[in-house]
Formats: sequence, C-alpha cells, structure tokens
Amino acid sequence: LKFIFGPCAVPALDLVDQRSVTRVTSPSGRILYQVLGSSGKLYTCYSSCHFCTCPAFGFSVLQKSESLLCKHLLAVYLSQAMGACQELTVSEEQLTSILLAEEEDEG
Repeated sequence: LKFIFGPCAVPALDLVDQRSVTRVTSPSGRILYQVLGSSGKLYTCYSSCHFCTCPAFGFSVLQKSESLLCKHLLAVYLSQAMGACQELTVSEEQLTSILLAEEEDEG
C-alpha cells in the first residue's frame, strides 16, 4: 500500500484501526462518509466522486496533483474493503444539516 499510495498509507491504516470511518446513509439512498481525523476534526468524504473536504486533499490532490488521494479518502476505501465502517442512518434533514455544516466550515 505504501508503494502505491505513498506517505498517506500508514496514517490511513491507523484511522481504520481506530474505527474512525462512519458510513452515513439516508432513506433516499444517499451515502457519504465521515472520517474523524487524527487532529480530532471531522471530514466528509464522497467515495462516489473521489472527494474529501480536508485541506490536504484540496492542496496535494486538486492543486498540486502530487497525490491520488488523502489519508481520509484512503481510509474510507480501506474500511469499505475490510467491512470496517461504522454505520449511521440519518433522516434527509439530518443529512442536509451535515452537508450545510460542512459548507459553512469551508466558507
């Protein structure tokens, strides 16, 4: 994993070991992932479109094209493969609140 994903592989495995990945689903079938980062901040990841809200993703992946993904997104993919995601079902209103709270943090 480290050969393919570089320096984010070990921290991503740590996040999986700590069960920091939560799969959030709504009744309509929408799915997102929340990852509790090592700093204690909660990041939202979308595996369907390969996106994370963390600053490292924005800088290293989107701006610099130095990495394929961040440790949070890799942790999501690894958790999916290993069946190690925590599960949380929320209402459509709760999902909207999660998405709006993330937007406010960025703005």
